[in-house]
Amino acid sequence: MKLDMFDFNLPEELIAQVPLKNRADSRLMVLNKETGEIKHEVFKNITGYLREGDCLVLNDTKVLPARLFGVKTDTGAHIEVLLLKQIEGDRWETLVKPAKRVKEGTELEFGEGLLKAVCTETLEHGGRVLEFSYSGIFYEVLDQLGEMPLPPYIKERLEDKDRYQTVYAREPGSAAAPTAGLHFTQELLEEIKQMGVHIAFITLHVGLGTFRPVNVDDIEGHDMHSEFYMMTEETAQLLNDVREKGGRIITVGTTSTRTLETIATAQDGKFKASSGWTNIFIYPGYTFKAIDGLITNFHLPKSTLIMLVSALAGREHILHAYNTAVQERYRFFSFGDAMFII
Repeated sequence: MKLDMFDFNLPEELIAQVPLKNRADSRLMVLNKETGEIKHEVFKNITGYLREGDCLVLNDTKVLPARLFGVKTDTGAHIEVLLLKQIEGDRWETLVKPAKRVKEGTELEFGEGLLKAVCTETLEHGGRVLEFSYSGIFYEVLDQLGEMPLPPYIKERLEDKDRYQTVYAREPGSAAAPTAGLHFTQELLEEIKQMGVHIAFITLHVGLGTFRPVNVDDIEGHDMHSEFYMMTEETAQLLNDVREKGGRIITVGTTSTRTLETIATAQDGKFKASSGWTNIFIYPGYTFKAIDGLITNFHLPKSTLIMLVSALAGREHILHAYNTAVQERYRFFSFGDAMFII
């Protein structure tokens, strides 16, 4: 299957640079995955497409303020560090710029010494393993010194860093937000619960590998990076119960989708408490085992994310929907509008 099959023309001005004032005021495209029929809505009206007995599955990961600006202790040269994932203890896999200035043994400091690091290993593509030292609690120091790692297509500075977090974020560990969840408010979630719709939580810590471009012409040759996930026994039991009673399982975001599909694939279509690393790559031809619907944002051309939604709704339906979104001036990517595939 060729990469060009997932391309579409996207005017740059449709890439949302800032979030809307009110989360639930985003536009919502409702796409019937069987017929390709499209309806245009406002996100807060999503309640009209949910039913009692359904279950929404939310990713409760919390984005780390993972971008740090520091200096080399010996020369004072400026270094930018992006935390990718915790390896063990205070050792982290990171991306460093400029990477050529950071070799094994290089010492860095941030915030005039509040946080220090030494490079213990060099990796490919600018990757470095850093071991940090500090006083107090690491996440509190990081919250004081770090900035949100906004995607490179967002050029505007984010005034309120909480707008790049979901209102239900609680498990620190992501390098990027599960952006489909940014449209929900606490009030909307409460309204959904009052309808008799179940709310379940999983955790998948989003790594930058999710957003790295596909660099092969034949997509079957693309390697996904691994990301850490967790599902509790409570969530597993709820999902199995919803399935047995005929309710729909609707994931919020591709991260929730990949987590459920990873677990259901390993458990013969059932759900079980588990944790681990997943590199599942979902593209057309994949048979879904866990989900019935998906709430998601509008994704980049030729990305693994547009391949995933194409697997669920069909490539032709998705490309028609995306071209319609461009014509209707929908807002794209992280701070953009939403699509509900049912």
